[in-house]
Amino acid sequence: MRLEGKVALISGGARGMGAVEAALFAEEGARVVIGDILEVEGQKLEAEINEAGGDALFVRLDVTSEEDWDRAVDTAVSRYGKLDILVNNAGVYERATVEETTSDSWDRIMDVNAKGSFLGVKAVIEPMRQAGGGSIVNISSGAGIVGSRGTSAYNASKGAVRLLTKAAAVQYAADGIRANSIHPGPIDTDMVNLAFPSPDERAERVMEIPAGRFGRAEEVAYGVLFVASDEASFMTGGELVIDGGATAI
Repeated sequence: MRLEGKVALISGGARGMGAVEAALFAEEGARVVIGDILEVEGQKLEAEINEAGGDALFVRLDVTSEEDWDRAVDTAVSRYGKLDILVNNAGVYERATVEETTSDSWDRIMDVNAKGSFLGVKAVIEPMRQAGGGSIVNISSGAGIVGSRGTSAYNASKGAVRLLTKAAAVQYAADGIRANSIHPGPIDTDMVNLAFPSPDERAERVMEIPAGRFGRAEEVAYGVLFVASDEASFMTGGELVIDGGATAI
């Protein structure tokens, strides 16, 4: 098992990519803390993982709240004795050009995607230091590397996550704490389905992906697993792109 003995906290872990990551981590031996505002879905996933022989705990986590982050981290350490892995997975998406983006939308997207990741990283540094090291995995996006015609605040927020990751990697390498970012392309989840609700919109977006399809959440989860594990022990400040070639164009 690739995460045997590890304790992981996954934000936005109740559904979508986060839920797949949580289940995979549990299968690979990690004790998993699922953080999300979706209490019904989170508690259901907790029960499913535990019934399958894993070890999971749901905690309510609003990633824009420093108090919620501190409570989630304290709960993980209290329950399992340490914290080895953070996956900053929670995020929101909006299709809007610069002119179409309202100030309120900008603030909401930056709050969840950028500030939420910052607060998560900040909250885990000391417990990871006490544990002798750890792995921070920030879910950015292909939109954090290249611009896009249909989004602006989302691009900016995911670009912020990308550079936050590099800053953390440089600042905490001496503590044995690694920080890396994952850059998915469009993944077949509820978020993408809401962003591209019609078959024509989906087909148009797929045409922009060299692989000719949307990705699967499992394909991202295995990348997250690698970066979180000791197999990536010499990888910090890095970027793992899982986008079907979309950023290669």
